[in-house]
Amino acid sequence: MAALCSLEFGDLVQIKKQLITVISLCKERGLVHSVKWASELAFALDPLPKDELPPPPLVTEEDVQDLDAFALAKSYFDLKEYDRAAYFLRGCNSQKAYFLYMYSRYLGPWRRAQVVTRPSVSYGGAEARNTELGELDGFTLYLYGVVLRKLDLLKEAVEVFVEATHTLRSHWGAWLELCNLVTNIEMLKSLSLPDCWIKDFFMAHIYTELQMIKEALQNLIEAGFSKSTYIISQIAVAYHNIRDIDQALALFNELREQDPYRIENMDTFSNLLYVKSMKPELSYLAHNLVEIDKYRVETCCVIGNYYSLRSQHEKAALYFQRALKLNPRCLGAWTLMGHEYMEMKNTSAAIQAYRHAIEVNKRDYRAWYGLGQTYEILKMPFYCLYYYRKAHQLRPNDSRMLVALGESYEKLSQQVEAKKGVLCGGCGEDGTPQARQEQLEHAEVSTALRYLGQYYFKNKLYDEASMCAQRCCDYNDAREEGKALLRQIFQVRDQVETPAAGLFVPFADNNSPIKRVSPLNLSSFTP
Repeated sequence: MAALCSLEFGDLVQIKKQLITVISLCKERGLVHSVKWASELAFALDPLPKDELPPPPLVTEEDVQDLDAFALAKSYFDLKEYDRAAYFLRGCNSQKAYFLYMYSRYLGPWRRAQVVTRPSVSYGGAEARNTELGELDGFTLYLYGVVLRKLDLLKEAVEVFVEATHTLRSHWGAWLELCNLVTNIEMLKSLSLPDCWIKDFFMAHIYTELQMIKEALQNLIEAGFSKSTYIISQIAVAYHNIRDIDQALALFNELREQDPYRIENMDTFSNLLYVKSMKPELSYLAHNLVEIDKYRVETCCVIGNYYSLRSQHEKAALYFQRALKLNPRCLGAWTLMGHEYMEMKNTSAAIQAYRHAIEVNKRDYRAWYGLGQTYEILKMPFYCLYYYRKAHQLRPNDSRMLVALGESYEKLSQQVEAKKGVLCGGCGEDGTPQARQEQLEHAEVSTALRYLGQYYFKNKLYDEASMCAQRCCDYNDAREEGKALLRQIFQVRDQVETPAAGLFVPFADNNSPIKRVSPLNLSSFTP
């Protein structure tokens, strides 16, 4: 990993100093999530000797004048009395007091009725200035970017967040908000980001979001924070995204041992337990999270997955709705609720849920794929083809998307494209099935082979169908279907080559034996 801002991850002492400093700064401003993130990383590093602790932040004359008012307002802010905190900060001039004043106004219950005026800020230079506010520091730039994002001024928000990362490099909140606005790899490459150690955490996070899991894992594993619960959780999520279920489950179990009261990412853990049909483990996880905090979004999602595994889809949808009441921008809850509506045959509600998920995050392939499945049920192949294409663009290495595309093309009578789609679902980019098997799970390959075999059989391409059926015998979940297809092919060929009169004719007119089809070899076939 390259050296960043004169620091490599080997220089963990300097990183620890920066983390301690930013923890103090974020605590003063009430940025609790940034404090938690930095504290988890700092806890994973060795303690510093007393003489190497970083000095406290500099205190300006304005900070001294605003000290009492800031302390009073911060106490109200911690009690979530945001309007009251903003009232006592009105006449303060220090940067941290001004940030807390604006942050309190933003969080206040009456903020929706406020008319937000866009100040004239220069984003391109090193200084971002406002004619009324003076120079904006890194925290205020971050808050300004959040407001711009709320107003759907996404281009301006990206520029402000980039400026915020340059002004205060160690504030994770600005990096995370910027990550949520990056839509593709081309946009990522166009950003002018500072070279610092925290950039690698940002790159790992955005690579995970963009389904570039290999690059994400490389950044996370080489980071030097092997004891950090944040790093373990991110690696587990990365393995979840590439459907390496066993590895992801092992990491989540390790995470639960190190931090048994952790709630973050437990909804992803419950997804893995759901896929593996581990009902007792999922039940234990749901009860445990209810004891910790039953009003968390993740808890509601875990309970929803538990009821879904028990085929109680109405209750599952109810808990996903509760999760969305707690956080309307919870991506997983929207997608999972769409799945539940699909199980209940409520396609209109499923479409609405999937569309909400796409509004929250356009990079979520599951919502696009769910929409494709919904329109497929409604027998609208042009619509499902569009959504399957979107899902395939986000997950180009997932054979499920390719098989779905092949089925859609077949329904539209585009046989060439259908064959290409399913072949790509079972073969590698160079056309060799073995290369593709190294990248995809066996379940994905067997699904593609089963579909392709049936496709060839329906089109009377019996040689190709036989080859696919024999390859199905290599997989436990497709072996019986492969043998059944081989029997069907043998019966069809036998009927074609048997005379209509049903009499056995041992010799033809030229006194040569009639060519009979040799028994099919049911052993595994490896090209």
